[in-house]
This record gives sequence, C-alpha cells and structure tokens, in this order.
Amino acid sequence: MHITALGSFRIVSVLTPRVESRLTSMIAGLLLTLILTGCNPIKQDRMTDTLQNATNGYQKALRWGYFENAYNYIHPDRRVEAISPEALEGLRLTGYDVIQPPTINTESGTATQLVAIDYLYEDRQVVKQIKDRQLWRYDAKEKTWWLESGLPAFKR
Repeated sequence: MHITALGSFRIVSVLTPRVESRLTSMIAGLLLTLILTGCNPIKQDRMTDTLQNATNGYQKALRWGYFENAYNYIHPDRRVEAISPEALEGLRLTGYDVIQPPTINTESGTATQLVAIDYLYEDRQVVKQIKDRQLWRYDAKEKTWWLESGLPAFKR
C-alpha cells in the first residue's frame, strides 16, 4: 500500500508500483490517442473555413463584376479550358442564391455547391437564370480551394 499526504488530505493507493506504472502508461496512451484523433476535426474545420472563404470571395467577385478576380479562383492549369473574363463583358449579376451549401468529401478533397445566378447582359436587359453546380478541389500543398468547374456558361 502506498500513502501520499497532500495537505490535510491523504491519498491511499492500494495498487502495487508495477500496476500503478502500467495504469499510468495506459492512461497516457489513451490521452495521446485522443489528442491525435482530435487533430482530424481541426483539419476538417480549417478546410471548411478556407472553403467558406473561397466560395464567399468567388461570389463577391461575380456579384460585383470583377470577373478577372473570379477567374483567379480557377486552378492555373485549368484556366486555358475556362471561359475568359473578356467573354463576360457587359454581363451583370442581379442575384446569387446558394441552393445547396458546400458539401465536402474529405476522401477525394472535393466539395460541391449548387447556386442559382440571375443575370442579364446590359445590351439586352433580359434577366435570365442559370443553375451552377460548382466543383471545388482542395490543394493541400497550397492550403487553398480551386474552382474545378470553371466559370458558368452565361447565355446571351
């Protein structure tokens, strides 16, 4: 039996030192496991925050007609395939509503979001709507999200 005095309290341990040592090791191992598994939600939260920042920035760029800024959300390797910002001259967005908020697939490092965009071309003044299914891909090296689906194909 092991007795430890702590002020006016006495802690009595009925375990042998060997069992006590094993118990301490098991508790330390359990705590380490909990800490390490707790890091994954932190990574998930970080990915979610950066996705939210990317989708908000992209939305603002489109809404304010900064198509060059919106174009910069597309991965540089995919920009050749995308609609150029010059092709969107005269376009004005009148609405941008998120129909389905971003859903992240952590295994593939992708996220999808569905939005409805109301727009018009200034020379026509006819409001149209397009549903844009956005595919975003996470770049772990750069710690950023890139728009894989490109800019929407706005029809005249």
